[in-house]
Amino acid sequence: MSSQDDQTGLSASSDQGHEEVDHDCTVNTDPKQGAVVCLGNNEVKSRAVVKYSAAPPPTSYALLQEKTDLKLPPANWLRESAQLGPAGTTVLGSSSKSKPFSSFGMAYDFIDSIGNDVDVVSDSENIKKLLKIPYSKSHVSMAVHRVGRTLLLDELDIQELFMRSSQTGDWTWLKEFYQRFIDQKWQRKKKSKEHWYEKAILSKFLYYSINGDGAAEPVPTTSDSGADVQEGCGTEYGPSWPATFSGSASSAEESTIPKEGLRNDFVRNILWTFEDIHMLVGSNMPIFGGGRYPAVSLRLRDNNKPINILTGIDYWLDNLMCNVPELVMCFHVNGIVQKYEMIKTEDIPDLDNSTFSTRVVKDIAQNILSFLKSNCTKEGHTYWLFKASGSDVVKLYDLTTLCEEATEEKCQNPFTLPVAVLLYKVASNMMMKKSQNRKHYGTIRTLLLNCVKLLDEERHPQIIASANYMLSELFQLDESSEEEDRGESLRGGGSEDSYSEDEEEEEEDDEDESGSYGTSSEPQDDSKAVAVIKSVGELSVPEKYKSTHQIRPSCAFPVSQDKEERCRHVLSYVLKGLKAVDSSIKKESDLPAADPSTPIPLKYEERDQSGTRAVEKEIALLLNRAGPCPGDMKLPTRSGMLPGSWQHRLKLQLFLKAAKAYYVLSDAATNLLKYGRALRYIKLALQCYDAYCAISSTLHARVLLFHSQCLSLCGDVQLMLAQNFSNRAAYLEEYSYQTKEDQEILHCLHRESPCQAFSMATDLGTDPEYQLFVSSKCYEAAHDLLTSEELKELGSDQLGQVLKRLGNIRNEVGVFYMNQAAALQTEKEAKRCVSVAEQELWKKSFSCFEKGMKDFEAISDTVNMALLLCNIGRLMRICAQAHCAMATEQSRGELSPEEALYYNKAIDYYQRAMRCLASRESHPAVWDSVNWELSTTYFTLATLLQDYAPLSRKAQEQVEREVTETMMKSLRYCDLQTESPRQPLYQYRAATIHHRLASMYHSCYRNQVGDESGRKQHRSLAELHYSKAVRLFLSLTDAPCELLRTLLERVAFAEFTMAGQSSSAVKLKTLTGALEIMKETHHAFRLILKELQEQQQREKTGQSGDTEENSDGLDTVASSELNTEEVIKLIGVFEPSFSFLLLQLVKLSSTTKRKVSGKEEELVKLYKQVYSRLLRADKTAPLIERVSLYLELLDELTPQTGTTDSGPAP
Repeated sequence: MSSQDDQTGLSASSDQGHEEVDHDCTVNTDPKQGAVVCLGNNEVKSRAVVKYSAAPPPTSYALLQEKTDLKLPPANWLRESAQLGPAGTTVLGSSSKSKPFSSFGMAYDFIDSIGNDVDVVSDSENIKKLLKIPYSKSHVSMAVHRVGRTLLLDELDIQELFMRSSQTGDWTWLKEFYQRFIDQKWQRKKKSKEHWYEKAILSKFLYYSINGDGAAEPVPTTSDSGADVQEGCGTEYGPSWPATFSGSASSAEESTIPKEGLRNDFVRNILWTFEDIHMLVGSNMPIFGGGRYPAVSLRLRDNNKPINILTGIDYWLDNLMCNVPELVMCFHVNGIVQKYEMIKTEDIPDLDNSTFSTRVVKDIAQNILSFLKSNCTKEGHTYWLFKASGSDVVKLYDLTTLCEEATEEKCQNPFTLPVAVLLYKVASNMMMKKSQNRKHYGTIRTLLLNCVKLLDEERHPQIIASANYMLSELFQLDESSEEEDRGESLRGGGSEDSYSEDEEEEEEDDEDESGSYGTSSEPQDDSKAVAVIKSVGELSVPEKYKSTHQIRPSCAFPVSQDKEERCRHVLSYVLKGLKAVDSSIKKESDLPAADPSTPIPLKYEERDQSGTRAVEKEIALLLNRAGPCPGDMKLPTRSGMLPGSWQHRLKLQLFLKAAKAYYVLSDAATNLLKYGRALRYIKLALQCYDAYCAISSTLHARVLLFHSQCLSLCGDVQLMLAQNFSNRAAYLEEYSYQTKEDQEILHCLHRESPCQAFSMATDLGTDPEYQLFVSSKCYEAAHDLLTSEELKELGSDQLGQVLKRLGNIRNEVGVFYMNQAAALQTEKEAKRCVSVAEQELWKKSFSCFEKGMKDFEAISDTVNMALLLCNIGRLMRICAQAHCAMATEQSRGELSPEEALYYNKAIDYYQRAMRCLASRESHPAVWDSVNWELSTTYFTLATLLQDYAPLSRKAQEQVEREVTETMMKSLRYCDLQTESPRQPLYQYRAATIHHRLASMYHSCYRNQVGDESGRKQHRSLAELHYSKAVRLFLSLTDAPCELLRTLLERVAFAEFTMAGQSSSAVKLKTLTGALEIMKETHHAFRLILKELQEQQQREKTGQSGDTEENSDGLDTVASSELNTEEVIKLIGVFEPSFSFLLLQLVKLSSTTKRKVSGKEEELVKLYKQVYSRLLRADKTAPLIERVSLYLELLDELTPQTGTTDSGPAP
C-alpha cells in the first residue's frame, strides 16, 4: 500500500486495502445569499475517510498546450491504461451511470458498517442528485432499502426498466402503474447529439491529460500525492441491470447471488460524515497530483457556457467527498483548449453565477434523510423515491406492497434477492461479534425473519436454512446463569432503528398529523404513495422534517424464563432449516416416503440377557467414532448429500443444535420429576447425535464432550426411573407422547440415519434391574469418553461429576442386589445351608460396592466412601444372618463361627467408615448414621453371644467375658449427650445393655459355687448395672414394661441374697431394701395405667384397632398389644413377689427378740393390711382395675416411709 504525504487528506492503494485518512474540511462561503437565511456562521463540517482504494501510485496531470484540439483523439485513446483502469468502465464523473445495485456491492464489502454505524450507502452521483433536488428540474428516480438504521440508495432507471419489461414481461405491473398514475404518455427519451459530443471530448481530454508523448507539457510537482485511477471510455454504456433472479443455491453461499451489477466497482469507497450524517459513498472521480496541493480534481468546461449553481454544487460535493482541496478547470471553445484555472474547494460556493449556501445544502441533506427514515420503515421492502421532470412534488412509493397487490402471476421484484442477502449478511456479521451480539439480538432476529420472508424456499434454500440456523442460535441454551444479566438488553431489542416485520400498516400514517406531507388533499396519483413532499422548496427550510423523524419501537427479542419455551423456539427454527436443506437435495432417499403425521413408535420391549449384551455393544461402539473416519467419506450420504457441500455443513450444525435443545428439555423435565418425558427427550437428543455421527467424518472434542453430557443425563434418567419404578405406568404415558414437531424432526433425521444406535440405552425398561444396568453403562461410556485422548484436557471439569455419578450408580446397584439377597433370606424355609443364588447376589453386590469405592476415592469424596463402607457393613450383617444355624425348624442353634466372622467383618467396615470421616464435624448426619450402625452391630453380636452362647466351642467364662466386652463396645458408641432424633434410641439401648449385663451377673451369682470373691464381685456388678438400667429406663416414657421387668429382677436378686443370710436382722434389712425397690414400680404402673386408659377411651369413641393402625402406624398398635400381653406376664411375677416380701417382713418383725418400737408396730400393721388386700384381690378383674389396685397399695406404703415413686433406691 502506498501512502500520501502527511499534508494530504487522501491516500491511494493499488490493492484492496482499508485506509483511514481523516481530514476535516471547513468550507466558508459568502453569507450574502438572496433568499437563504444563514443561522450564525456559514460553516459546515465535513470529514472523509478512505475505506478502500483501488487506485495505482499517484501521477501528475499533463498541462495541455493552448490550442490543443480535443476533437482529435490522442494516440492512447480507449486503450487499457494503468492510470485509467480497464477500458470500457465509465470515468466520466457526473455523466457516469450508476449501476442499479451499486449500494449493495459496497454494503457487502463493508458489512460491519451496515445497520448501525452508517445512515446512507450510495453512489456519490445519487447523493449529489438528492442534494440538488430544490435547484434542479430534472427527474429523480431512486430505489430505497432499509437495513436497521441504514438506507441503501440506488438509481432506478425507469426507461431501462420498461425496455426490459417489453422483452421479458417482468415489470409489467410497474409499467402499468406508472402509466396509470404518473405518466400516461410514457416513451423512451433519447440522448441528444450534444450529450454524446460532450462525453467524447471529456474522454479524450482525460486521455490527453495522462499522455506523456509530448502532446502536452506535464506540470512539475514535488508532491507524492495520489492519483486515483478512473476507468474511461468514449461512449456511454447502459446500466447493467440484472435479469430477474431465479437461480437456486447449489454450492457456496455467495454463489447463490448473481455477480452482475452487485460488485463494488468504484475506484474508492469513502466514509463521509457531512454534519451529523454518516454516509458510505462510492466515487470514480479522477484525482491527480500537482499545483499548490497534493491532490486536485480535473474538470473540462465550455468557455461559452458559464458555470451554473448545479455544476457548482456538483464540483463542491465531489471534492468534499473525496477530500480534494483544489479544483483545476480547463476551458475550451469548440474543443480547442483555451486556458486552465485553479480554484480552492472552499471557494467553489462563491463562484460567479453559481453562488449557493452550504448551510442550505446541509439542511437539504438532513431533511431528505429524516423524510426517508420516517417513511421507509419496513426492512426488506423496496421503496421508490420519484420526482417527475419539471415537478416540485417528490413522492415515495412502496414497490413491495404494489408488487404484492399485482394480479399477474409473473410478478418479480429484482431487488428481493440482493436485499435478502444483505439482511442475512448484516445479521451474520452481528452474530460473529460475540462480545457485542447479545445486545443486538432483537435486531438480528428482525433481519433474519425479514430475510426469510422475502425468499422463496425452492429458489434459495441455502440462505433460508442458514437464516433459520442463526435464528436458533439466538436462543442460548447453555448459559442459564447469564440470563438475568442479559435480560434487559434482550428485552430492549436491537438498534434504535430496527423495525419488526409485524408492524401494523396503520403506522405508516403516523406522521400525517404534522401536515408535512399528507396525502388526503392530493390528486388521485398520490393515493398509492407512502409519503409526499408537496414542494421541493420545503427541503431548504432548516429542520423542516426533523419533527417527523420519530424513532419507532425496536423489535423486542422474545426472552422467556421457561427453558421449554426457549427450546421449542430453537426446534421450530431447526425444523424449518432442515426442511429447506432437504428440499435442495435432488437425489431421493432409498427410504420409502414417510408420512409426517404418523408417529414413529418408541420401543420399550422387555430385555433379556441378550438385550443386556446388546446395550454393552452399543455403548462400546461409541468410542470408535472419535478421531478421523477410516472410510473415504467422499461418497454421498443416505439422502444423497455430498460431504463438504453446504447442505452437509448446515445439517451438521442443525442436527447438533437440535440435540442440544432436546438435552436441555430432558434436563428440565428431570428437574420437574417428569422422568418419562425426560427419557423421551434424551432419546431424541441421542437420535439427533446419531444422525450427526452418520454424516460426520470426524467427531470434534467439543461434540464428544456434549455426547458425554447426554450419556450422563441418560444415566440420571434411567436411575430415577429405577428408583420410582412403581410409577412406570405414568412414565410410559409421558414417554409415548410425541408432538408433531418432534415427529417431523425425527423424519428428517431418518433421511440420514436409522437412529437406532442408542435405542436400547434409551428405552423404558420393564424391570428396575435393567434400568440400573443401562444407567451404569451410560455413566461408564461417559467416563470412557472423558478419559479418552481427545478429551483428557477438555473434560477435566466434568470428569469429577461423572465419577461421582458412577460411584452412586454402583452403590445403587449394590444396594439392589443386597436387598434381593435379604428378600431371599426372609422367603426361604428353615435350612442349614446358604443357597447359591444368595451367594451370587452377595458377590455382585460386594463387587459393585468395591467399584464405587474406587470411584469416590478417585475424587477424594470421603463422605460417600463412608456411606459405601456402611453399606458393605450391612451386606456383611446380611451374610451373617444367612449363616444362622438352626437347631430345629422352630428354634435356632448357638452362634456359628461364620455368623461371628461376618459380624466382625461388618464391624471392621463400619470402623473404616468412621476413620474416613475422621470427626463428626466433617458430616454430622453421616457420622451419626455410621455410629448408630456400629453400635447396633456390636449389640446384635453381644445379644447373640449371650442368648445363643457357643458353649460347644467355648467355656462359659470366655463367653461371659466376650459378651461383656462386646456390650461395653456397643455402649461406648451410644451417644447419650448429643440431642438428636436418635437420642431416645441410644438411651433405650444403653438401658437394655445395662439390664442384660445385670441379668448375666445375676445368673453368674446364683449359679457360681465356692468362689466367694467371684460371687461378691458378680453381686456388686449386678447391683451396679441394675441401678444404671433403672435410671435410664426412668428417663424414658415409652418403656414401662422394661422398667417393671428390671425392677422385678432386682427384687428377685435381693430375695436370693436374703435366702443365703442367717441373721434375722440382716434378713430384715435386705427385705426392707427389696420393698423399697418394689415401691419404684409405682412409676412403671402409672405409665401402664395411663396407656390402658387411653386405649379404653379410644375403644369408647369407636376407634378400633384397625383405625389406630391407619392413623398412628403399625408400630403403635403392635407396641400396645405387646405391652398388654407383657404387662399380664409381669403382673404374674409382681403379685407373688410383692406378697412374699410383705409376708416375710411381717414374720421377721413378729419373731424378733428385741423390743419393737411403736413406729415399727405401725409398719407391721400396714404390711398386714396391704398383704390382706393383695390376697383378697380378684385375679379375674380387668387389667386396668388390677393395675389401679397396685398403685393404691404402693401409695399406701409410700407415705409411711416418705419415699418417692420414682428414682432408684438410695
